[in-house]
Amino acid sequence: MEALRSKKGYICDMDGVIYHGDKLLPGVKEFVSWLYQEDKKFLFLTNSSRYSPKELQQKLERMRLEVDEKHFYTSALATAKFLSKQNPNCSAYVIGEHGLFNALYDAGITINHLTPDYVVVGEGSNYNYETICKAVSLILKGAKLIGTNTDITGPSEHGIIPSCGALVAPIEAATNKSAYFVGKPNPLMMRTGLQILGVHSEDAAMIGDRMDTDIIAGIESGLDPILVLSGVTSRQSMEQYPYRPRLVLNGVIDIVDH
Repeated sequence: MEALRSKKGYICDMDGVIYHGDKLLPGVKEFVSWLYQEDKKFLFLTNSSRYSPKELQQKLERMRLEVDEKHFYTSALATAKFLSKQNPNCSAYVIGEHGLFNALYDAGITINHLTPDYVVVGEGSNYNYETICKAVSLILKGAKLIGTNTDITGPSEHGIIPSCGALVAPIEAATNKSAYFVGKPNPLMMRTGLQILGVHSEDAAMIGDRMDTDIIAGIESGLDPILVLSGVTSRQSMEQYPYRPRLVLNGVIDIVDH
């Protein structure tokens, strides 16, 4: 625990670590206060592509938690950055929410329903049979399939819900094409997070609730992998994976209470 507390930087997942749905998890306010008091560098890095950093900041404000906008980074931003570097001024057919659309627009990527370079899939209420059929048709015509993250499910205040990986799966099956996923555990997103923090991987910790994204991302990127049990992973389900976090905590409050 002392090794964790001595780190210079912290990359924290959000869903299942900071909140469930619209409910702040116990001890989060104390944890954030500790980060500020100890002058730690920290980043809330989420695989969700639904919201912009400003919206995430305002979401926490509604939960009475003040965090500056610079402390947020999303898979939508990572996806937009990846596509703009791979293929500047490209176009995409997009299934997702406004956070994803805004990130792509800001990166100079246009929306194209006829001849897009990419089909980009994130979480979103506009996902339905019609959009699946459209995506399949465009991919069979040559568009490349991009997913914002590999998460099959995610936590909410109402329980476990499908996430991007589950939404991409029917499109992959129908086209026989594999998506390229940009979010965690892709090292691209982790390296960007470390660049934003301005710290080396050995001086940072990855705190998350998912073994298949957060913990493996920490391990593969050289960050101290810390699992919290406040999200989707239990001690029992953790045992099915061939790798381990360095510490298992009930929640981020354990860092402060210690």
